[in-house]
Parts: sequence; structure tokens; C-alpha cells
Amino acid sequence: MVLVIGTGGAGLRAAIELAEAGIDVLAVGKRPKEDAHTALAAGGINAALATMDPEDSWQQHAADTLKESYLLADPRTAQIVTQGAARGIDDLERYGMAFAREEDGRISQRFFGAHKFRRTAFAGDYTGLEIQRTLIRRADQLNIPVLDGIYITRLLVHDGAVFGAYGFDLTHGTRYLIHADAVILAAGGHTRIWRRTSSRRDENMGDSFRLAVEAGSRLRDPELVQFHPSGIIEPENAAGTLVSEAARGEGGILRNMLGERFMARYDPDRMELSTRDRVALAAYTEIKEGRGTPKGGVWLDVSHLPRQTIMTRLPRVYQTLLDLQMLDITREPIEIAPTAHYSMGGVWVRPEDHSTDVRGLYAIGEASSGLHGANRLGGNSLIELLVFGRITGQAAAAYSQSLTAQPRSASAIAHARAEINDLLAADGPENVRALQRAIRNTMTEHAGVVRDEEGLRAGLAELTAIEKRMADIGVHPDIAGYQDLAHAFDLKSAALAARATLEAALERRETRGCHNRSDYPDLDPALQVNLVWSPTAGITRESIPAIPDEVSSLMEEISTDGKLAE
Repeated sequence: MVLVIGTGGAGLRAAIELAEAGIDVLAVGKRPKEDAHTALAAGGINAALATMDPEDSWQQHAADTLKESYLLADPRTAQIVTQGAARGIDDLERYGMAFAREEDGRISQRFFGAHKFRRTAFAGDYTGLEIQRTLIRRADQLNIPVLDGIYITRLLVHDGAVFGAYGFDLTHGTRYLIHADAVILAAGGHTRIWRRTSSRRDENMGDSFRLAVEAGSRLRDPELVQFHPSGIIEPENAAGTLVSEAARGEGGILRNMLGERFMARYDPDRMELSTRDRVALAAYTEIKEGRGTPKGGVWLDVSHLPRQTIMTRLPRVYQTLLDLQMLDITREPIEIAPTAHYSMGGVWVRPEDHSTDVRGLYAIGEASSGLHGANRLGGNSLIELLVFGRITGQAAAAYSQSLTAQPRSASAIAHARAEINDLLAADGPENVRALQRAIRNTMTEHAGVVRDEEGLRAGLAELTAIEKRMADIGVHPDIAGYQDLAHAFDLKSAALAARATLEAALERRETRGCHNRSDYPDLDPALQVNLVWSPTAGITRESIPAIPDEVSSLMEEISTDGKLAE
């Protein structure tokens, strides 16, 4: 049996591959599968189908991906994803996904991000949601058991090989001991450890990072985090919720508190159509230099656009702001600020099958690393789920079938059981949620859009103090459920992810893509390496393989005229 942890797009696609191969599989997630993080992805999914531009190819898609990564992506990973992308779209079609199509029936593709050709397939501005629904339907057809509301606290390892996982039910506290030949980790990234984030309150806390590291794996490039330029500021419980970049793509204007259209200072040619990292840096700079709004943001204004344009091209943005703020964007501007959006680093994996340092353990999706480098090409995250969901499902199936026996460890199980018992018995004065907030404040203040040596060292000192306070927490489940216990584990995950991020950000003494060091404003060719972190060995530098000639010859400056650059 293979266990899949995480029931978003990556986890479900892997589970489907396993079931289709005749392997017993169990998928568990802490959130309802219908509302996994994948459902929030709006823009589209990339594949060089050449339906709109016949000259497109997987080689050009790989070249665009590697160039946009600031040469930190693994060329082998990029090749596997771009070569397998068309198959990923075929799989979704086979499962019944309704893509937008041209009049003659071809899958429609549009420009998105720094792509040379039109290669982003889509389903309105609900592409991720439609993918998630499609995968859920296929999983139902295959009778794959999918358990919601299960929190995995520890992977079970003996002699360098995984043999299952331990966890509990979020409502009743019932313990789960799951024995498995292999485990596929698809539990997301770590962007929730910042104060403003596009992730919901109970996701992307760094669970994948902690589970993998405590099992014996390492992290790669945890400092490389993409900040989206437009997250809302209020209400506080939804701070960071995205305003789609389609708002800028349709003609939205960015202004500071003085009414200035400030992108003229940062990218006068592309203005609001500039890249994500540049727009986020511009907004951050305006706020930092005192030209921000009273609540610490900038204005994004679409009210000059025809009402019909807003209602037909930006329906999700209109509805979101109405629901959360009672704000009518056809009449008033939106107050926004940069928000932590996507973990481009993650668990160290081999490019061929996304296996980790632990035998039988695999990581996929935002939990993993290798494809995005220092800047993610828009639309690549969804196709990555499909390609490596399939490949890793096949690898885990082969590994499972190769086992003639599987040693288990009573002490590993006892340790996982004691970990929960000890937390349930904790009755200290420190509030778990307050410490989570302290970590988010530290990361926002010292490891946000712009970083420097002094700030990162101050962040590490603050984190050390928070880690000491974590020894005195109190955990109090009640009649409503075991959320407080989940928050205690989330706190452990957040602390580990924060330490990895701060230490790697300190080591990367350069500015490259999403990683802005004000004290090292230039790109350093010597740092065209991946930084690999573990709590015992610290940080090591890992060289990146050469890019094949058939791809490197296509890496050129790409026109962004008329495109929303990512």
C-alpha cells in the first residue's frame, strides 16, 4: 500500500496513477479535498500543445522556464515537466476536464507570463478549481479512499526507509497508525509563515518541510519565495487573499498615497504589466519610503474600466472584494500590498522520480523543489502537479512492488505516539497562536520582499527566542475539536521552515529573482547554485547541471508587449 499525504492536485494525481496501476492507495488530507489549495489557482496550466502557435515546442517551454528561474532551476526537471506537459493535459481531458476551446474545437491557449508563445490552457479564471474537481471525480470513479480532516504528525522511519505515518483526526482526536510501503508527500509549501499570504489559515505552514526533515530529508532553496504584488490588507483574517493579476492585465492602475502612478519609476515601458517580482518590489519600496496608504499598502484601481468589463473579465475579483470588504471595485480602488504566494524551494528530490534522501519517500508539488528556481513561470505550477503526480505514482508503485518484506520500528511508533501525548499534557503559559503570530511578524519584518544581513540576523535571534518559549506552550482541545493540537504541530513546522528560510537567505548574498538583498544588489555568478539545508549539516552548495544545447540555444529575451508578465 502507498500513502499519499495531501489531497490537492499533486496528491490526487499521484493517487490516481497508483490506483490505475492496481496498487492499493490511501490519500489523507487535513483540509476538505474540494477546497484544497489547488482550487485557488486561477490563471491556467502550461503545455506546448502548439494549438495556437505551431512553432512552439517543449524545448522552448524549457528554455523560458530556465531563463525565468534566473538559472537556478534544474534543467533535467524542466525537461521532464515540459516534455510531459502535453501528456498531462491529455490525462485531464481523459478524466473529462472542460478546457476553454476555440470554435473549431482546439484547446484555447493564451499568453501568460514570460512565455514566447501562447501555451497556457485554461478554464475561465477557475482553472485550478476545475482541475481539482476533475481529479476528485476520477478518484471517485476508481474508488480511491480519501480521508479528510486527518493531520499527519510524523513519518515513520526505520533504518533510512519510510514504513508509514502517524496522525490524528481533527474533530475527534482519534489516532491513526498507517503502515505503508511508500509515502508520497504532497502537503504544500511554507508561505503561511508570513503575515500576509495567499494561503488560508490552516495550510502551507511548512508541514511538508518538517515531516521530511524529521524523517531524514533535506530542503533545497527554502529562501526562494515568490511574493505576489496584490494581496488585500483587510479583514485581518483574510489578509493576503489575492487580487488576480488579471486586474492589472485588464488595465488596472497602481497608485501610491500621493496619487502617483508609481510603476513609471520602476518599469516605465511595461508599467503595471511588469513581472511579479518587479511589481512586488515597487509596491514594497513605495510603502517603505512613506508613500503608502494609511494601512500600509498601495491602491489598485480598476474603477475607470467599463462596468461590463469588470463583471465579465474580473468576476472573481469583484465577488471576493464584495464578500470580504463590501467594496464595489467598479466605483472604488482596492488597497493591496505584497503577499507571500509560492514556495519555489522545498524538499530535496531527485529530478527523475522525486525520490528523497529517505527510501520510499517522495515529495511532489509545492512541497518539492527543482523546477522554479528564483522565479516561477506563470502557469507552470499546475502542470508540474500533473507530470510529477504521474511519474512519482509510477515510481512509488515500482518501489512498493519491489519489497519482499518491510522492517518496522516499535520505537518509531512509540515516539510518534509520545509526541502527541506530551503536547496534550502541555499546560504552560505560552499561547500557541500567539507564537505563530510572532513567527509571522518576524518573517514579515526580516525576510520579506527585501532582505539584508542585519535584518536576517535579527530575525534569527527573534526566532531563537520564540523557539525557547515553545517549550512552555499549553494545548487545550475542546468540544469543538482538536484544532489546538494541530496548531501546536503547525507551530513546530513554522519554526523549522522559518529557520531554514532565514539561514539560507543569509547565505545567498546576492539579488536574484525573488530574492532581493539590499546589501548585495547584484547577481553573483558564484551563487548560481542551489542551497541545500538540514538542521544538522547546515547549508551546503549544490551545483546545477549544464543546460542542453537544444534548450540553451532558445533562451532569448522574450517580448512582453501585450502580455501580463509573471
